[in-house]
Amino acid sequence: MLSRPGASPGRPDIVCLDCRQPYPLEGLPHRCPVCGGLFDYAVPWTFDPASLDSTQPGIFRYRRVLGLPPDAEPVSLGEGDTPLVWGRAFGREVAFKCEFLNPTGSFKDRGSAVIAAWLKARGMEEAVEDSSGNAGASLAAYAARAGIRARIFIPASASGPKRAHIVACGAEVVAVPGSRSDVAEAVRRVAETGVAYASHAALPFNLPGYATAAYEIFDQLGGRMPGAVIVPVGQGGLLLGLKRGFDALRVANREQANEENRPRMIGVQARACAPLWAMFRRGEKGLAQAAEQPTLAEGVRVRQPLRGEAVLAAVTTGGGSLLAVDEADILPGRQALARLGFYVEPTSALVWSALEQAAAWLPDPIVVVLTGSGYKYSP
Repeated sequence: MLSRPGASPGRPDIVCLDCRQPYPLEGLPHRCPVCGGLFDYAVPWTFDPASLDSTQPGIFRYRRVLGLPPDAEPVSLGEGDTPLVWGRAFGREVAFKCEFLNPTGSFKDRGSAVIAAWLKARGMEEAVEDSSGNAGASLAAYAARAGIRARIFIPASASGPKRAHIVACGAEVVAVPGSRSDVAEAVRRVAETGVAYASHAALPFNLPGYATAAYEIFDQLGGRMPGAVIVPVGQGGLLLGLKRGFDALRVANREQANEENRPRMIGVQARACAPLWAMFRRGEKGLAQAAEQPTLAEGVRVRQPLRGEAVLAAVTTGGGSLLAVDEADILPGRQALARLGFYVEPTSALVWSALEQAAAWLPDPIVVVLTGSGYKYSP
């Protein structure tokens, strides 16, 4: 395997964003051991429809584009293949991608399946993760499937059903008082002792898993790109994975590779904690002014998104936008979606207000991603 002169042996397709060190061939570091930078994929992804393997479970039918170690075994609960359901809202025909119908009730399963496969392939017997709830429940389930002990750090205020789900899967729950940032700091201290940190924010491995939703949307639209995609963003991994998936599809389908056929990525945050929205509007000054206030949309309460610059670039390339939703509009949006038959949690419901704000100028077809189940929320 090739590596740059003076670098440790590693995977050249995954490198540190700061020092370009390749990802090590052993262990599962969440940060570069040399400089502490984040790892990410070094080249644009490719997608070949002929590479799909229908004999593999869940999203592992896309195994050849998931970037897994060659010897990695699938860790699947049947994730993916969620329906795209059409409805009418604000005078537009809209396609709702029902990610809340994944095995643990959220889109996180696409990423957890890939991360669990990496953990197992690298011989990890224990892992820690921090989460507002959905990522923790998802990793707990996939760790159980893989036979890996999991310890999940969550805010003490996390929704009861999510905590119960984590416990039911056999993972240890560590409830941390304070903000979501306090939870992230608590788990980082534990990770420094050498335990594998299966971070859905710091590790890049969940991103190809999220991209599988883009491949599905393309097929469900009859082999065409969406005009716009609306998705809640906290760390922004789902938006980033979708964007990269659509980019790979555009390259694979040369007749759709023109700039006009690039989907507009619309990210939406709760105004109570909207650092990406603030950066989109006012740059670094906006980030400095962004707060971390309590919000019903607990799944996107992230004050310092680790891949914020990449997410912003994914939004601005192709004429996308970042929107913010007032707290008073979240539950009415949830009720409006329920009246269409979609029972989602408050974080998912952010998309309703975003759709109202943007419906007049978004190109067809509009895809709205419903990220988490209403059964994960307890008022």
